[in-house]
Amino acid sequence: MLITSPALAGGNVTDGQSKSASCAACHGVAGKAVNSIYPNLAGQNADYLALSLHAYKKGERSGGQAGIMQAFSSSLSDQDISDLAAYYASLTPLK
Repeated sequence: MLITSPALAGGNVTDGQSKSASCAACHGVAGKAVNSIYPNLAGQNADYLALSLHAYKKGERSGGQAGIMQAFSSSLSDQDISDLAAYYASLTPLK
């Protein structure tokens, strides 16, 4: 069985940081969510973040804030997603 998934490697932390401004409204400037209904992104696994964003973009996730995330992610390129995932993964996890 062959399973295909989006390319996850190659994200640029610096580019991801510059692209993260619109994420900060909910997920915080340093990946610490501004409200408990949003997940913290700081220190998350880059592959998980990228797969999640791709799933939102394709409409494969539902519930919670999925509609908002689908709208946000619809304009992201594969490189944007890789960059954002690399940036948030590079941050110190929150305790």
